[in-house]
Amino acid sequence: MKYHSLGNTGVLVSEICLGTMTFGGAGYWKAIGELPQDEVNGIVKTAIDNGINFIDTANVYSFGESEKLLGESIKSLGLSRDELVIATKVRGRMGDGKNQVGLGRLQIMQQIEGSLKRLQMDHVDLYQIHGFDPITPLEETMRGLEDVVRSGKVRYIGCSNLAAWQVMKANGIAEKNGWTTFVSTQNYYSIAGRDLENEIVPMVQDQQMAILPWSPLAGGFLSGKYTRDNKPADGSRRLNFDFPPVDQEKAYDIIEVMQTIAEEHGVSVARIALAWVLAKPGVTSVIIGAKNTDQLLDNIQAADITLTPEQLKKLDEISATSKPYPQWMIERQSGDRLGAYNFNPNQSTVTK
Repeated sequence: MKYHSLGNTGVLVSEICLGTMTFGGAGYWKAIGELPQDEVNGIVKTAIDNGINFIDTANVYSFGESEKLLGESIKSLGLSRDELVIATKVRGRMGDGKNQVGLGRLQIMQQIEGSLKRLQMDHVDLYQIHGFDPITPLEETMRGLEDVVRSGKVRYIGCSNLAAWQVMKANGIAEKNGWTTFVSTQNYYSIAGRDLENEIVPMVQDQQMAILPWSPLAGGFLSGKYTRDNKPADGSRRLNFDFPPVDQEKAYDIIEVMQTIAEEHGVSVARIALAWVLAKPGVTSVIIGAKNTDQLLDNIQAADITLTPEQLKKLDEISATSKPYPQWMIERQSGDRLGAYNFNPNQSTVTK
């Protein structure tokens, strides 16, 4: 297992992060997973035994049950809290009340208390906003996050599912006021979903933030179970919970190439899909969930795969998408500046 800095911080996290969306299974989360406590303990122990020190959850996963199961697992397994990096999130609806959802200071203060109680902890290492709140000013959200950092209940803050301009505006507000800024962004990123590369990846590289990809197997579609001849059937997660959206015909083309490369390495298709994400610029730690220890172990071993330049080229080409405007225009106009030169973005210089 390799370890990388969490953005521009001194915290080292494993390049594989254990996701906990399969823990619990309350409400519509049941379609993703419904692991009880004993199976959660097995998943967590397997992750730790294989070098994972980074675990991600959210208050809204099974409406708090995921956090509760994770906290109890860490306690019952006797794991050292100081050796773990625990992340959770805030924004999702946690009840029927008018103010039991969102990113106002009220909600942030209430929800961190609830998360800590369920996790049986006095702090979380990374507290992430789980999306954008259209009715709460970013100033209020960033001040609320600053308050929970100053209280000692949160060490670092991150975001998830925001547009690049929203991240930059939020961090600009924080910097202007001397508050804590986002060190990471958690986003959907898979070989079948490369939208992140248009705006988020360049922003992250410029700002020295961490990318924490979620659903690197596109909701199980890239697990190797599905092909053109073996499409999702009754009872599969993709039929019961068709998320994230996938262009299935294009994904089948990608899967066929991954199958060939998987055979060359003697591994599963899922490992190739994960290895591709791990190889992409800006990626710090890839979040994987599992319904059993065998699945988890297979996914963890993706960290041991090194794709050749030729294999990466094949995968990049088959999964490529058209660049939206203004990306294609920026590349076109950059040609007469960078075409015959080497460009160093950190020094803003060009050399022949």
